[in-house]
Amino acid sequence: MSTTSAVGRGVRRGRRRAKNSEWVEYAGRIGHVAKGVSYALIAVLALQVAFGERSQTSDREGVLREVAGKSFGMWALYALAVGFAGYAFWQFVRAFFDRSQDGTDAKGLAKRAHHAGVGVIYTGSAIAAVSLARGSRSGTGGDEKTETARVLDWPFGQWIVGIAGLALVGYGISNIVKAKTQKFRKDLDERGMSATTRTWVVRSGVLGHAARGVVFGVVGFFLTKAAVDYKPEEAVGVDGALAELADRAYGTWLLAAVALGLLAYAVFCLVQARYRRV
Repeated sequence: MSTTSAVGRGVRRGRRRAKNSEWVEYAGRIGHVAKGVSYALIAVLALQVAFGERSQTSDREGVLREVAGKSFGMWALYALAVGFAGYAFWQFVRAFFDRSQDGTDAKGLAKRAHHAGVGVIYTGSAIAAVSLARGSRSGTGGDEKTETARVLDWPFGQWIVGIAGLALVGYGISNIVKAKTQKFRKDLDERGMSATTRTWVVRSGVLGHAARGVVFGVVGFFLTKAAVDYKPEEAVGVDGALAELADRAYGTWLLAAVALGLLAYAVFCLVQARYRRV
């Protein structure tokens, strides 16, 4: 009995150390830098499309391929891989050790499940970056249309894809709500900011979350439509969502506005690397 108690105490101490570790904080801050860089690259490439300097947009996977083609590409990809891995690690600690004190009620568990999902996504981005740095062009993200087609063929596949699409629509709406209510400010330590810095931080957060809301809403809409119509070719990723915006009336300016919003979100990620409570 005493041995069991000692083991239990040891496990609890280990959990507390992991939950409160400074290394987790460093990982989170480095991860926000990498996240900001990736959004900035997506925004710049989208701006090039908007003004006719490129023919197609890119999501995070596409951005990594762009970086791989540069002379400095290998080292940049390894640096991004470290950042993405750090961000994933921070999210996993939030999910499994409740570092952010979300709790164990239904709302808290939903938040922690979201953290785990984000951790999985950024783990994939880290693996893709390493794969490209080592010379592979395959990545790990795959073709969204092909993946959607596979899932649609599963039992209850249409329901799975449809729910995923609606979840992305909901995530897009939540970003727009964050932009409107400035709810993102609760995670920031604003005491160390000057009044001017605070003003620009809030502006970047509002514009950035609004732009993310639009992009994820469009992705979710087309994913849901693919499930309802049973047409996997209708599913799009972030790059496809930006391309859809470009094809609308006044598409050039609409895409440019969203791209500038994503650039603002990239700035906000760098702000989080400095001021977020991680």
